[in-house]
Amino acid sequence: MAPIGIAILGSGNFVRNQHKPAVEACSNLSLKAVYSRSKASASALFAESSNVDIYSDDSGAGHDLDALLAREDIHAVIIALPIPLQPEIIKKCLLASKHVLSEKPVAPTRAIALELIAWRHANIPASTHWGVAENMRFQNGWRYAADTIRTLGRVLNFRVETGNMIAPGGATFETTWRKTPAYQGGYLLDGGVHYTAIIQIMLGDDRVDRVAAFTTRLQEHLPPLDTVDAVWRTKAGVQGTFSCSFGTSVKKFDYVVVCEKGVVTATWGKVTVQRGAEVEAKEFPEDGSGVKQEVAAFAEAIAKGAADERQAPELAYRDLDIIETMLRSGEQDGATLKISGEFS
Repeated sequence: MAPIGIAILGSGNFVRNQHKPAVEACSNLSLKAVYSRSKASASALFAESSNVDIYSDDSGAGHDLDALLAREDIHAVIIALPIPLQPEIIKKCLLASKHVLSEKPVAPTRAIALELIAWRHANIPASTHWGVAENMRFQNGWRYAADTIRTLGRVLNFRVETGNMIAPGGATFETTWRKTPAYQGGYLLDGGVHYTAIIQIMLGDDRVDRVAAFTTRLQEHLPPLDTVDAVWRTKAGVQGTFSCSFGTSVKKFDYVVVCEKGVVTATWGKVTVQRGAEVEAKEFPEDGSGVKQEVAAFAEAIAKGAADERQAPELAYRDLDIIETMLRSGEQDGATLKISGEFS
């Protein structure tokens, strides 16, 4: 089978450092074009001698997004554009019969996500794939942690603690749409959906049912919020805490699930399992960011004609659902709120 022609929509740092290398490393894909709102940013990704064609909003007729989507040799796109722009671009690409892998979150809000998912099912054939990129679901460490938890009896409680400082001047921060976010939660949405995805992987089929949260903004340069501390309760009645800050001086990334027969502690690339006095640690250096694996899985899904369930928009909705419910709880001074439960 000939490689699948693909285009990347977006030209930011994540495209440069993750999507572009992932596509180039995938033998099932052939990168044909890149689109950005500005020609300068798109052109910065490739040398003039490159075989990759440049499209942008300021390139004139025949070199805009519509022209890219009209190409018959481009069968798929990866969308990595600002969060508020993505839903309409996703629709535009699906209507052009292009397979779509769109960056998380699935949409800026639950309401928009539900409308987008319903629209897709009503208007787009299942043979045209739409996947949402959540690279954490393609890292083996979290899956190993989840599988181990299933062997340790009843889950008693859990704890998520993540801390980091998104500092001015950093590559992640220095984009206009992140500095002045036109979407709820700021980094709590943009980055937080990764962290809700991880704990949901580890908890498995026991879905989060209720949350009570306090939210705040610790750093003036991180509007509208940068920190959430919450208590979660699952459908089975398991309680746990979720603490996430993008504006703190402590650097931490720990997931702990306590079971009847042991404790599983997971972090980037490492899982530690304690069974009584016995402690075993396993590392996953091959995981990397998970982007190469998710892009390869997207290509394989197209080739096989069967979507990868780890990229289902309905699954990505669950991550957004928890984040938005915590934000609403924070607005109500920590009120206990029920998760919407769509696609549960």
